Amino acid sequence: MSVVGLTRRRALLLGLAALPVGYLAWSRILAGDFGGPALNPAQAHAMAQAGGLALIDIRRPDEWALTGIGQGATPLDMRRKDFDDALAARVAGDRTAPIALICARGVRSARLGNRLLAAGFSNIRDVPEGMLGSGAGPGWIARGLPLVTG
Repeated sequence: MSVVGLTRRRALLLGLAALPVGYLAWSRILAGDFGGPALNPAQAHAMAQAGGLALIDIRRPDEWALTGIGQGATPLDMRRKDFDDALAARVAGDRTAPIALICARGVRSARLGNRLLAAGFSNIRDVPEGMLGSGAGPGWIARGLPLVTG
């Protein structure tokens, strides 16, 4: 094999070896580490049922239709242009009210949680397991927590 062939092979192998590291770095940047406290789904459910916080499911309507919504959660699509206003209305304008965010796997909730903290909501919590599970744990559905459908 020629020197050029060996060089190309080494470059390809090095590039392939770097993919996992690049993906991890990209996913950290995309999700961002949440700057506030976290709850597991069982804690979020119990607190929402007791009236101790507003649990907000920030996924899309098609995701709600596919899996259902966690009992006690309010569906509020994070893509809404008036999301901040709708969230403030949900907590009667009290930006200090405890709010927990849940999405499918914890990526969107972490990112949105950081944005809401910067926007003046001071008591945001994340449910990083999400509905479907993540590296943080099995998620709402796998834990067998109640769902509301329809």
